[in-house]
Amino acid sequence: MAENRNDRPQGRKPVRIRFSISWIYFILLIGIGWMFFNQNGANPQKEEWDEVKAQWLAGDIKEVTFIRNEFEGQVTMKPDRLYKYESKFGGNVPGKSPHFVFLVSGSFNAEEMFGELNAELPADEKVKVVIENRENWFSMIEWLIFPVLLILMWVFMFRGVNKGMGGGPGGPGGIFNVGKATGKLAEKDSIKVTFKDVAGLYGAKEEVMEIVDFLKNPKKYTALGGKIPKGALLVGPPGTGKTLLAKAVAGEADVPFFSISGSDFVEMFVGVGASRVRDLFRQAKEKSPCIVFIDEIDAVGRARSKNGGFSSNDERENTLNQLLTEMDGFGSNSGVIILAATNRADILDKALMRAGRFDRQIHVELPDLKERKEIFQVHLRGLKLAEDFDLEFLAKHTPGFSGADIANVCNEAALTAARRNKEAIEKQDFLDAVDRIVGGLERKSKIITPQEKKSIAHHEAGHATVSWLLPNANPLFKVTIVPRGQALGAAWYLPEERQLVTKEQMIDEMCSLIGGRVAEEIVNGQPSTGALNDLERLTKMAYGMVTYYGMSDKIGNMSFYDSTGTRAYDLTKPYSEKTAELIDKEVKELVGMIHDRTLKILKDNYDGFTALAALLLEKEVIFADDLERIFGPRAGAPEGEKIPKDPEETATETYE
Repeated sequence: MAENRNDRPQGRKPVRIRFSISWIYFILLIGIGWMFFNQNGANPQKEEWDEVKAQWLAGDIKEVTFIRNEFEGQVTMKPDRLYKYESKFGGNVPGKSPHFVFLVSGSFNAEEMFGELNAELPADEKVKVVIENRENWFSMIEWLIFPVLLILMWVFMFRGVNKGMGGGPGGPGGIFNVGKATGKLAEKDSIKVTFKDVAGLYGAKEEVMEIVDFLKNPKKYTALGGKIPKGALLVGPPGTGKTLLAKAVAGEADVPFFSISGSDFVEMFVGVGASRVRDLFRQAKEKSPCIVFIDEIDAVGRARSKNGGFSSNDERENTLNQLLTEMDGFGSNSGVIILAATNRADILDKALMRAGRFDRQIHVELPDLKERKEIFQVHLRGLKLAEDFDLEFLAKHTPGFSGADIANVCNEAALTAARRNKEAIEKQDFLDAVDRIVGGLERKSKIITPQEKKSIAHHEAGHATVSWLLPNANPLFKVTIVPRGQALGAAWYLPEERQLVTKEQMIDEMCSLIGGRVAEEIVNGQPSTGALNDLERLTKMAYGMVTYYGMSDKIGNMSFYDSTGTRAYDLTKPYSEKTAELIDKEVKELVGMIHDRTLKILKDNYDGFTALAALLLEKEVIFADDLERIFGPRAGAPEGEKIPKDPEETATETYE
């Protein structure tokens, strides 16, 4: 009767046993182990014929089996005589026979020798003798086992390597094909990303749209004698969408798209990287017109060393030389456009950056306000938002965030709302997500003594007071003494999105940085270690003003900044020791002036400063409207500036 599938218990799936080739290996190993270690369970000891002869005459042997074609004899002892030979078995008397074996030469006459020995024994002690020829199949198998095992291990190893690398025998991932390019090929119809999926990046999209037009309408440009550009380099900070932009180019152009990482060219084997470069361009020419995208090209395109004696591995340089040759050699690469992405363009080789190879550099910068709003719209498509959600507010209060950061904020906000069992994601969930991403996880359980808490409160109040009273400091939005991440307190700012910074603006910002340290000196009479990060940033800004931006009267309009990155190999400074002493003196005087100015600001506003610290100790978190009630409107604030009045309207921005 046929089985009724409806009678099968719900939720159970039928058990299916699938055959795997690894079963064969397992069975072979078991068989080989059985043949080697379980030969009838006996473990006979090797003995000389003279010793066997003495045992025979002593009446200790029960049976002898002689294998004529192998010149080997197998001896079985009488059970009641085994105790005499216990020492030969290492103290353990075997329970199975044969107990001894002996080997003789080809001139040994078994019948005659055994007959003479039995003739000397009484009738009841004669030894049973068996003489035979034996077909030793096991000996033949022994000769075959080793080569068979080698072949099986070879096949198994290659099968595993090919499977792990994504290719079958002879495929692109096999060991014999180690010099083949490992890039992924996406055909025309498989790329679904277009420029509609790339929010913001207006300038970068305009540049790459021209490349798309080259691929779609090449005759439009070649008819006037122009040549299609060979390469474009996407340069920008991490997370700004360089790889996404390259995919959109391929999707819009409707051409095959090769994608590979720069690290895929670098191998421990000599010549593999150059071979992969040749194979990649060979495949690209066959699919022409097409796009080749090399992500993180700095892994292979780093500037070549000038001192060969300090370089122990030339494989990367050989790979770079091959890449340079393929991009602009004697061969023609018509219809093949190279796109590459990096966030370290300063370390790339100059030969790679010259015209004729990467003809243009496309800068993919951090998004501005309008672009952040569009990026939020892309990442908010699949989220369930509250009805009163304000997208404009969120875009304004995430300056400096890249596209990847914004995607992380949206995902973290959804997780935060889910943890709170909400039915929709609210604005506060996004603000908490920004807090967690920028400042770290809140640690309310961290043990802080009352004296430390008071010191932290005055430290953060010092930052807040100075930044509120200086017109060019970043606008403050929130101050907290709740530990978060590695920090015991934090102040969140909303930096202005400006391209140029004046000397006055930098000095005000440096005063804001040292405000916490000066506040500790006023209240405690001595500094603490809590200002480490503030002093580090302050020192870097001071040296930058003196040595990079020419903002020192004594040093003058000189800059020792190295935009090429080649000075790192030099063992000497680009200025004399006297100039170095002058730079240190200028920096020290600048920091001293900033310290004195900050000290005067806090002493002149001591009552408001202490009131702000007391409010911090009471509430642990204060907002911009609290500072406005204590100090009045922010210095330098534009007329009509909106100050957040409650936590629901507060943005948490740049982490101190």
